[in-house]
Amino acid sequence: MSLALFSFSSAFTLGLIGLAFHRTHLLSALLCLEGMMLSLFVALALWTLQLESITFSPAPMFLLTFSACEASVGLALLVATARTHGTDHLQNLNLLQC
Repeated sequence: MSLALFSFSSAFTLGLIGLAFHRTHLLSALLCLEGMMLSLFVALALWTLQLESITFSPAPMFLLTFSACEASVGLALLVATARTHGTDHLQNLNLLQC
């Protein structure tokens, strides 16, 4: 296993572990998701560079575009949650009360 593959897979795994075990605040969950998306972007960009193919070259830009959309939706949900509930604790959010 190369060093680059190990670092990207460990970054993705650390983001996934952080998302699974440290879900106290919505902001920490969003940061874990963003870290996972950035590790996927870097891995996909290096993969397309290694293939030297023109057909896969726009794939990292599509992933980066979807990552930016995901971040903006997450921040909008964070602001809406903070306004309605007064906090971003995930334990205080009950979807059945809406």
